[in-house]
Amino acid sequence: MAAENNSLASTIDPYEFIHSSLNPDGTLARDPEAFVTTPPDISNSKDIPINPANNTWARVFLPKQPPPNKLPLLLYFHGGGFVIGSPDKANFHEFCSNIATELAVILVSAGYRLAPEHRLPAAYDDGMEALRWVKTVQDDWLRDHADYSNCFIMGSSAGGNLAYRVGLRAAQETDHLSPLKIKGLILHQPFLGGVRRTESELRIVNDPFFPMAVSDLMWELCLPVGADRDHPYCNPTAGFGVSEKIKQLGWRVLVTGCDGDPMIDRQMELAKMMENKGIKVVGRFGEGEYHGFEIIDSSKAKPLHLVLLNFISNSI
Repeated sequence: MAAENNSLASTIDPYEFIHSSLNPDGTLARDPEAFVTTPPDISNSKDIPINPANNTWARVFLPKQPPPNKLPLLLYFHGGGFVIGSPDKANFHEFCSNIATELAVILVSAGYRLAPEHRLPAAYDDGMEALRWVKTVQDDWLRDHADYSNCFIMGSSAGGNLAYRVGLRAAQETDHLSPLKIKGLILHQPFLGGVRRTESELRIVNDPFFPMAVSDLMWELCLPVGADRDHPYCNPTAGFGVSEKIKQLGWRVLVTGCDGDPMIDRQMELAKMMENKGIKVVGRFGEGEYHGFEIIDSSKAKPLHLVLLNFISNSI
């Protein structure tokens, strides 16, 4: 069965799937027409630079009718396999705007440098820079609406991987993050991998929404040169594990997934690994659906909003 599935996977052109091609110098040519972007809605979102030298920036979202009280602060990282995507991509914009409104939070969607031009750990470095930046940036929305004592780090897909790695780093320097007080991590269908295929990867190797050939290419493009998919950036269960500090700090971690996602076995394994370390883990793994379904189809995001609302409420 594994040989048959791998043969099927070889029929997919992963570069075509991500609307990109590899330049002779090793950079990626991304088709701009394939990635629809949207400007901020001046009523509840705006863009702020983070590090102009790295061309990183954030899109900040308020609820469409913000309440008078201070709101939990959610630092969010978009998906795209570390090689595509941005905070202004239309589906990430809608996803974040809806979360801000439905959960009554202030959401900061932070961009990061992409691979292969900037291989990991560049995105992790940018994620930590965004976390440090959000506590010092002079912005009226954050000043007037953000409750810095109730901060959550969230990401979808590659952003979920990024949120996990930023969480590991942040746990080591909480004394330097004041006034931010992190209450938890939200890993929304985190992008994970490994050399040896799991059952779910073999079962849906040619998944129409995220085939394994595409996943493999993304890891090839974003991991440090010479690293394989058992590098801890890709496979956290194969190398450096969970920081004991997360347990000591009392952070809660939400991990979500669905059985139509080839990575569900790895997501559940990560949740189990953290649970075994004594970390307070909430796992929400559903039946059906596919990788990124709540982002691709916003009408399916309501159950996720309820899960997030319950997680945040129970973490404060």
